Amino acid sequence: MELETKYNIHPLLEKRWSPRAFSPKPVTEEDVNEIFSGASWAPSAMNEQPWQYVYALRGTSGFDALWDCLATGNQPWTKNAAVLFVALQRNTYEKNGRLNKLAMHDVGMANAQLLLQAGAKDIYGHLMGGFENDKVIEVLNLDENVSPVCMGALGYLGNADSLEEPYRSREKAPRTRKSLEEFVRRL
Repeated sequence: MELETKYNIHPLLEKRWSPRAFSPKPVTEEDVNEIFSGASWAPSAMNEQPWQYVYALRGTSGFDALWDCLATGNQPWTKNAAVLFVALQRNTYEKNGRLNKLAMHDVGMANAQLLLQAGAKDIYGHLMGGFENDKVIEVLNLDENVSPVCMGALGYLGNADSLEEPYRSREKAPRTRKSLEEFVRRL
């Protein structure tokens, strides 16, 4: 999908978007490891790296268990993703046990790098907040110091016409962003 920007941005940033149409082509375990390695190099407060990821490949019981945690609005199109994952945050610092108020921010940084690393391999990701938090906690048997942040789907691009509505229209809609004037100001 073509993107028009007023200012030049790096091709990886320009390429990044959140598709819903995924092809049936599988993502290899090697590619998955490279994608999560990209996430591992994200900056974090005190180098805590408070992120954790749990993933499953399509066609496995793990995939089905993660898919069952998704909101009903995300299930129709994610069934074709090659990989589903959950991004988790460790809520306290390992060094001192204090609350890490920046953990979610740091997981977001790791997720951004994950998406860029995936894009460098022509694999696309779609992050989702639409999931059942309590169900993820139960399925993954998480303790109280680990919290789900989001879920994600990874895969190769598929054909938008294979989607049912309203997903097909959303997939074909132009990509837009707020103008810099709407969110940047000089002091």
